[in-house]
Amino acid sequence: MPATHHSSAPPTTSTTPAHTSTPAAATPSAARTARRAHTGPPAPSASPPDTATVGRIPVLDVRPTVHHGRRPAKAVVGEEFEISAVVFREGHDAVAANVVLTDPEGRPGPWTPMRELAPGTDRWGATVSAPSEGRWTYAVEAWGDPVTTWRHHARIKVPAGIDTELVLEEGARLYERAAAGVPEAGRARGAVLTAVDALRDTARPASSRLAAALTPEVDEVLARHPLRELVTSSDPLPLLVERERALFGSWYEFFPRSEGTAEQPHGTFRTAARRLPAIAAMGFDVVYLPPIHPIGTTHRKGRNNTLSPTPDDVGVPWAIGSPEGGHDTVHPDLGTLEDFDRFVARTRELGMEVALDFALQCSPDHPWVDKHPEWFHHRPDGTIAYAENPPKKYQDIYPIAFDADMPGLIAETCRILRHWMDHGVRIFRVDNPHTKPVLFWEQVIADINRTDPDVIFLAEAFTRPAMMHTLAAAGFQQSYTYFTWRTTKTELTEYATELAGDAASYMRPNFFVNTPDILHAFLQHGGRPAFELRAVLAATLSPTWGVYSGYELCENTPLKPGSEEYLDSEKYQLRPRDWDTAEREGRTIAPLLGKLNEIRRRSPALRQLRDLHFHHADQEAVIIYSKRAGSNTVLVIVNLDPHHTQEATVSLDMPRLGLDWHESVLVRDELTGEVYTWGRSNYVRLEPGRTPAHVLTVLRPSNPQTGGSPTR
Repeated sequence: MPATHHSSAPPTTSTTPAHTSTPAAATPSAARTARRAHTGPPAPSASPPDTATVGRIPVLDVRPTVHHGRRPAKAVVGEEFEISAVVFREGHDAVAANVVLTDPEGRPGPWTPMRELAPGTDRWGATVSAPSEGRWTYAVEAWGDPVTTWRHHARIKVPAGIDTELVLEEGARLYERAAAGVPEAGRARGAVLTAVDALRDTARPASSRLAAALTPEVDEVLARHPLRELVTSSDPLPLLVERERALFGSWYEFFPRSEGTAEQPHGTFRTAARRLPAIAAMGFDVVYLPPIHPIGTTHRKGRNNTLSPTPDDVGVPWAIGSPEGGHDTVHPDLGTLEDFDRFVARTRELGMEVALDFALQCSPDHPWVDKHPEWFHHRPDGTIAYAENPPKKYQDIYPIAFDADMPGLIAETCRILRHWMDHGVRIFRVDNPHTKPVLFWEQVIADINRTDPDVIFLAEAFTRPAMMHTLAAAGFQQSYTYFTWRTTKTELTEYATELAGDAASYMRPNFFVNTPDILHAFLQHGGRPAFELRAVLAATLSPTWGVYSGYELCENTPLKPGSEEYLDSEKYQLRPRDWDTAEREGRTIAPLLGKLNEIRRRSPALRQLRDLHFHHADQEAVIIYSKRAGSNTVLVIVNLDPHHTQEATVSLDMPRLGLDWHESVLVRDELTGEVYTWGRSNYVRLEPGRTPAHVLTVLRPSNPQTGGSPTR
């Protein structure tokens, strides 16, 4: 007969190994040599040939693997993620596998058992998490499971009276070997040795002797201390574990210069600090500031990107550099470096942190133009080339010529970043990183994170997928995405599924609903309901999301029809806003933003990316998805049509919620506090402006919080 896969071997439900305090270290070798665990004489083996590509028991296609293991997979402290591999062996004997995480000090931790993810696929997986930051490694160990193999045979042979005494003696010897690997303390070893005695007790019926070896108590001991043979390890793969803010957070972008007074229209750090309590009240974690440096005057842009500025025009903050200084200097109209320090301190007092824009480009007036002319592109007539993205022209900005002196640019970039780190900045939003060499960022981020692993870099790259994914793999902790342009159910489902899949092991999305550059047509024409539903989507689909100031006021006037630019864009001019009047007149969705951030903070399911599942709704304008983390399950249903009420029947994939198909459960709408009874099929009615969405927490029937609330 031809050989078959191990899926035809007996099931391993009762003897799948669980955590143990004495793991076999994931010690790799080029040939992945096999080894025997616990007791018993070693089996004779021949050294594999130099060309061997698999071990004694094949462990193949370990995932996640980033750039063939040259770059680390990513996680944050406590984040659960799946490690999987293809594991099988010859013949019909049972095989098992486990994951070993090794901490930054090289200490292997308790190993986690794996299970076959789908029968017959040979792909095994386990969910793991790391308890501390640092550079970890992970490996998959596969091993022969002789106890499970014996149990399968014994359950067939003993009832049939085939070789009964031989089979029971084989079991006794296996259990003796297994007992030798059980720590002496406690009664665990005694439970296994009692089973050995029973297997050899010829005064008892054979069925009774076998049953004594298959008790739940014995199962539990052997699950924690399995007898492992031919243990074969994969090569270790790198895992970078970072602080939670690298994955989870709510960002608020605003221009301090627009937060002025009637007497002093140009805002300062001191006047801008008065806006911070309102931002904190909306539940934001990160205050993101566009460049705060001196702005050049040569070719300065005027209002609405005109080329004829007036003396009162303040210029574009991304045109960095003037005689007052460059990237390491504060714009004098914003205040002093000491004022910035006080702004950072106030932000921290309110439970937030500052993210600073880092735009590696210069105005024609930047000190580098004279000090380092080799850092720029020179045209045949000797002039320096300004930045272009045809048909767009940026006459006020000089791009950098990186290949002229990359070591010098890396050193200067790290110096600038460390300067701002010394002033309390631990997050940098990097402007247009895709226009610079990936190698440059890889070396810069590695240099910074080598000494300061808590520093986070966000890649602002709206470009080709290959570049965006490579920047993430090369070191950026977060990435801008195409979310702004994904508006239909199909687009959102496909894109979010992609981001929550294999890409989640190295690319963490930041879902900004708008930016100073991007006012999507959906917001222009959808009114307040469009702003509300997009906020719900961003805040619940991604663990990190953000808004640009004015979003809460539903600002939606474009520069001209068909443009994504704002009219009177804040990039080119001051844009003061009357926050108090807007709140008094109810022209703000700030309460909704605050509610969403409050829900996110108390819902572990919304603080992670990987467990995202879309369910079925019979209307194209209604989308429904769920997230789970431990005992917390959240369902989100959104009306994607900002103009019309939508009614739909939503059908839940109950097992993905940890429920049986027939179950009914109570769900609480976190936006309204109402409680409903839901089952496999449910009716929803979502009205723009009143109920744009449901954000439902699945409650267990015994949950005391359900008492007294309305249900339907």
